[in-house]
Amino acid sequence: MIRIGVDFGGTKIEAAALDGEGRFQARVRAPNPGDYEAARAVVRDLVAEAEREAGAQGSIGIGAPGSVSPKTGLMRNANSVYLNGRPFREDLEKTLGRPVRMANDANCFALSEAMDGAAAGAGVVFAAILGTGCGGGLVANGKLIEGRNGVAGEWGHNPLPWPRADELPAPLCWCNQPGCLELYISGRGFEADYAHGQTLDAQAIVAKARTGDAPASAVLDRYIDRLARALATVVNLVDPDAIVLGGGMSNVDELYARVPAAIATYVFSDVFETPITAAAHGDSSGVRGAAWLWPPT
Repeated sequence: MIRIGVDFGGTKIEAAALDGEGRFQARVRAPNPGDYEAARAVVRDLVAEAEREAGAQGSIGIGAPGSVSPKTGLMRNANSVYLNGRPFREDLEKTLGRPVRMANDANCFALSEAMDGAAAGAGVVFAAILGTGCGGGLVANGKLIEGRNGVAGEWGHNPLPWPRADELPAPLCWCNQPGCLELYISGRGFEADYAHGQTLDAQAIVAKARTGDAPASAVLDRYIDRLARALATVVNLVDPDAIVLGGGMSNVDELYARVPAAIATYVFSDVFETPITAAAHGDSSGVRGAAWLWPPT
């Protein structure tokens, strides 16, 4: 048996075929066409090509931006906005002629890393994407936790905890709530905090901090403290056995060296021993987690 995963990204759509051991048998990509009917056709064609290359037909899981409302069955909160308000899963089932399972892309990332990635074997896993935006997913004993309202793990739209005086008043997030974590600990949030006469990307800011540049070092220090505060609230709530980081900011080595000690100052505990690791599968985790929505049989 093979499992097909589809990662529905903002600029590209990827489909992959995995065998029973989680090994890639095929990977194919196409641009996101920016149109609902065209996107359904792209998914259909990518699935067909992945199955052709793998030499078998498989189950289909979709990692989608946004999530499906349990009330209406329609897509919501997708950055590919043409998906919003549409019965995307049901329409894909009609297009593909078979059942489709769908989950938020951050949830798929978490599932991938919990099943056979950096947190394989851990009981409760929290995985955070620190990329252009900020998201998260929660897995318990190999089962994705989506919640009664389908928003479990939507960590990026909680407010920054324990705000300091210079962090107030909190800026307004695109979701229309003030002070969301996404404004601070996404890659864009990190870059926006550097305001010294030039616009630098995250990699350049980190490089300057490593040379001892004072403004860049201060930005990195604030980021580490904010990330620690944000993760401390997760620990206080679910106390995961492992925390996995993905997205561009997860490539900053200083996070793994410094964030654990910083978290320890915020958690309501006399001990903090939770491992914090980088994703094992990197950018592949989304498509792998989509495939894992169907467990092996």
